[in-house]
Amino acid sequence: MRLRPRIVLSALGVAFTAYLGIGWQWWEGGFADHWAATAGAVALYLATSWLSIFWGQRSGEALQRGLVDDTGMTTGVGGPTLLPAWVAGLALLTAAIVPSVVWASVDEAGRTQPYATWTIGAIGALMVIVVVRRRPVVAATGIALLTLQGAVWIGLLPVLSVGLVGSIVWTAMAQLLMWSTDRASRESTQLTRLQRAASEWLASQAGRQRERRVQVQRALAVAGPVLARTIAAGGDLDTHERELARLAEGRVRDELRGRRLLDDDVRGVLEAARQRGANVTVLDEGGLDGLGERGLRAVRAELADVLRDAQSERIYIRTAPHETVAVTVVGRSREDGEDTVDLWREIALPVPAPDAEKRSAGAGR
Repeated sequence: MRLRPRIVLSALGVAFTAYLGIGWQWWEGGFADHWAATAGAVALYLATSWLSIFWGQRSGEALQRGLVDDTGMTTGVGGPTLLPAWVAGLALLTAAIVPSVVWASVDEAGRTQPYATWTIGAIGALMVIVVVRRRPVVAATGIALLTLQGAVWIGLLPVLSVGLVGSIVWTAMAQLLMWSTDRASRESTQLTRLQRAASEWLASQAGRQRERRVQVQRALAVAGPVLARTIAAGGDLDTHERELARLAEGRVRDELRGRRLLDDDVRGVLEAARQRGANVTVLDEGGLDGLGERGLRAVRAELADVLRDAQSERIYIRTAPHETVAVTVVGRSREDGEDTVDLWREIALPVPAPDAEKRSAGAGR
């Protein structure tokens, strides 16, 4: 059986408070005349301590599901949660009542004896629990009330010598430990986020490197023969070879700048446009990233139809992020010495099919 840290710490808290509450030498203090009040004070202390330990604890599973905000948890989703206000108020009431009831139940000479001063350690332990449960102001107020009662019933210096200093130190150390562990938790969370961001960046860089390698391989496949011929000829190409080089350059630019727009039909019409002398520019600046393969096929088919009938001297094909337009095709030609637009076509973004929308919505849920 695997014990969780919370279970172990809670069990230790119960055992320690039980020892402080009922392990004192009650038979030596002459409590017979006030046994009911003393027993009530002990019962109040034990009930309050155990409520402070257990009440309002939420499981790590609920925090992991996002049902509870775990901001500032000492140990992430398994850390202590905020003590409910009414339990914190009960702890403050206990700190204000229990010491006075016990000290009022014994004579003046016995108030500095262990059977009467157990309340100092008991209230100190209770305030430590309150600190751990995220109520430091309540804990500080409880220690102040304990100090005030000790000064009234015993005297300030005597009460400091019989355990008040220890209770103050316990509470202060608990708060310092909470601050330290909270800071460590925040830094750990920040480090985890940085590591995740670094992993995502490395993955994206690896993807881009693979994509660049693929593009270079395609460029070499297209332009390799022309480059080899150019090198072999020392750049002295005839008219036909220069035309082949121009077409190869256009194909390479298309592969590098607008690969998502290309399929066999689009490549064919682009090649035909260049062979008739047109200057074609393809530029993909985004806007197609959210499209699936079906949407891309529709856009490419419409682009091929547009280019098949185009007669412009210069053709610009461009994609950009837009709400409704996927691709813009502009054609320009010179007529009577003036540059005019003789082609303008906007290819709309495909509308997702209803079943695809339902699947996407289901995946989102």
